[in-house]
Amino acid sequence: MLDIAATCLVVTALLAYLNHRFVGLPSAIGVMATAMAMSLVLVGLDMAGFGHGLRQYEESLLRSIDFSDVLMQGMLSLLLFAGALHVDLSELKAYRWQVGGLAVLGTLLSTLVVGYGMWFVLPLVGLDLPLIHCLLFGALISPTDPIAVMGILKSAGAPKNLELVIAGESLFNDGVGVVIFSLLLGMLASGDAPTAGHALELLAHEAGGGLLFGLVLGYVTFRLLKSVDNYQVEVLLTLAAVTGGYALASHLHVSGPLAMVVAGLMIGNHGRALAMSDTTRRYVDMFWELLDEILNAVLFVLIGMEVLIIAFPGNIFLGAVVAIAVTLLARLLTVGLPVAGLRGVFDLPRGAWQVLTWGGLRGGISVALALSLPSGSERDTVLALTYCVVIFSILIQGLTIGRIVRSAIPKTS
Repeated sequence: MLDIAATCLVVTALLAYLNHRFVGLPSAIGVMATAMAMSLVLVGLDMAGFGHGLRQYEESLLRSIDFSDVLMQGMLSLLLFAGALHVDLSELKAYRWQVGGLAVLGTLLSTLVVGYGMWFVLPLVGLDLPLIHCLLFGALISPTDPIAVMGILKSAGAPKNLELVIAGESLFNDGVGVVIFSLLLGMLASGDAPTAGHALELLAHEAGGGLLFGLVLGYVTFRLLKSVDNYQVEVLLTLAAVTGGYALASHLHVSGPLAMVVAGLMIGNHGRALAMSDTTRRYVDMFWELLDEILNAVLFVLIGMEVLIIAFPGNIFLGAVVAIAVTLLARLLTVGLPVAGLRGVFDLPRGAWQVLTWGGLRGGISVALALSLPSGSERDTVLALTYCVVIFSILIQGLTIGRIVRSAIPKTS
């Protein structure tokens, strides 16, 4: 385990250096693109009769890492807490219904649109995927990842309220997407579709329980932070709250991702304002920002390297084109059109619907959920489609979102 962690950190550090020094892409996008390029170069060298040992070493390294477990049981809690920690709750409250609607209804509708869309269209390109697997694909591909796009939005001069809606939606739709995916995965395992009442009960227990548990965890942590004034202890308390809280949420069968978001919002707002000194605030911010950057870099490097061990069946690239088109269409129908048609409700600048549609990037959580599917040809197909959509969204959408912001949002907004 120590060797694996050391290798991942060394590779990530070197690729981050190469990107910063020579490539110059945004950090997350740059390290992923560099990692993928490195992996493809090793494939090319191996095919030419060189570098077989290096390719074998990278493949054995990747197969020794349970990507799904590492992200879902390790990184995700830390990343979601760190992301929520810096969201201004007073500003988010003004958009709570809009963000909630996009995160809950948008994710649910997107799951259905993508699932049924793929089920109808995939046979036309020679790929047959059962409806339940199409819906699972819809659930895992619907959550968005703001990591790669937020820095670009800021550098492009996107309005603050638009940044807030994108960040808020992505923080909550991760948890909602995981709950929907878990419900569908249970249907696949049992072979029976739950009744509407049973599905709502499970959803309420997972999502509602996660939100309630997050409130309790955030309050307990807040009280502990308020009772001491020592930045070393307080940083340690926040770290313990995340790791211990996520593990406990798993045992309670409530949504750990939603709990981490709620706890992060509480600590980042009430905790920062009422329970921390200036010194503690500075160290807590520095610790979580640094941890966030390191984990994101490692995550995107692993995504780029995964290209070596993912099987790409015969017609998968035609299927990938279909999947990209369907996911973009679903994003337009479930987010873009509501924002464009209800401008007065969303109170966002004209053109925001274009940014929200194109800026809905997919990331590591989608790949991790696809990897958690039961083994079989259907899993291989879903995983390959997921990987192609994630790579397209990060490399193509991520690198062009700045241009979309500058062209779609009026300068006076």
